[in-house]
Amino acid sequence: METFLNNMGALFENVTNITWQMVVMWLIGAVLIYLAIKKEMEPSLLLPMGFGVILVNLPFSGAITQGTEEGALSVLFNAGIANELFPLLLFIGIGAMIDFGPLLSNPKMLLFGAAAQFGIFFALSMASLLGFELKDAASIGIIGAADGPTSIFVANFFQSNYSAAITVAAYSYMALVPMIQPPIIKMITTKKERLIRMKYTPKDISPAVRILFPIIVTVIAGLVAPKSVALIGFLMFGNLIRECGVLRSLSETAQNILANLITIFLGITVAVNMNAETFLRWETILIFILGLIAFVFDTIGGVLFAKLLNLFSKNKINPMIGAAGISAFPMASRIVHKMGRDEDPNNFLLMHAAGANVAGQVGSVIAGGLVMTLVSAALGM
Repeated sequence: METFLNNMGALFENVTNITWQMVVMWLIGAVLIYLAIKKEMEPSLLLPMGFGVILVNLPFSGAITQGTEEGALSVLFNAGIANELFPLLLFIGIGAMIDFGPLLSNPKMLLFGAAAQFGIFFALSMASLLGFELKDAASIGIIGAADGPTSIFVANFFQSNYSAAITVAAYSYMALVPMIQPPIIKMITTKKERLIRMKYTPKDISPAVRILFPIIVTVIAGLVAPKSVALIGFLMFGNLIRECGVLRSLSETAQNILANLITIFLGITVAVNMNAETFLRWETILIFILGLIAFVFDTIGGVLFAKLLNLFSKNKINPMIGAAGISAFPMASRIVHKMGRDEDPNNFLLMHAAGANVAGQVGSVIAGGLVMTLVSAALGM
């Protein structure tokens, strides 16, 4: 009887320690789980993240989030995210998934991968003007890279005060790309422009070129943006595993088992910093707004750049291709292809869009490296 009363007393104490902030975080966790299961938006990431948010906002959850021995999630966070290990390992899997063939067939698509990073620098400027420290403003701007691992890497590099909010915003907007991009694209293009057809003439890319490409890109990126060499190096190493032709089983493992496992770990460990006290702040709302602005201006920048090229080109480019220059691979290219088919069922833009999309993957990493190099120099780091 005494044991029962003690247990009931402990239960009552837990219940009385529930705050409205905890309830809000539970609702946020429930929304993430809903999006993962019902809407199938990045389920391997949002599901563990949503569950983790609920877990770390339970009363007396310190046993799993605090300390060095008993705090299991904190140990995992320090081992995988605080030292950038998980993002780098995930880049190996992403690199193994990417086929650079469409880009190598039409290298001009590299330009779109650069143009669609405009939102990063626009959001960085906005965040700085709104009073964020430069290191935080730089981390917030990287949300516009449409690349979760890069956002984590940059935020940790600068030891941002808002790493959790930045990570959640980056991955949430990646999942919401199918909802964000189409209305923006339609708003700044005409029906005539969306009907433009582009012939695709694939070139026979030799194995030697496919193997040399990731090596050369790594060297160039290391010279142009030294701070990006870890990110671009792991990305290109994953692609080299894919293209070398002698590590097929390792390539498949990187694409599937490694990428999925690391994504799950990322989701649940990111939630460690999503406790109510640190997450429910005005700054968090502002970060989500700035992240959305970054995505919007990425899309606008890519589309307007395509329109600019059309002023000087006989072979017109469908401006929607510019929107595929963001890093959200392969969602952005699929969106552009679908929008093209909606306007004209016989218009096939997928391969052109895929070329711009993989260029955006490279471009976002290099842009992240440039931001790290310039801001760290300004801060004397």
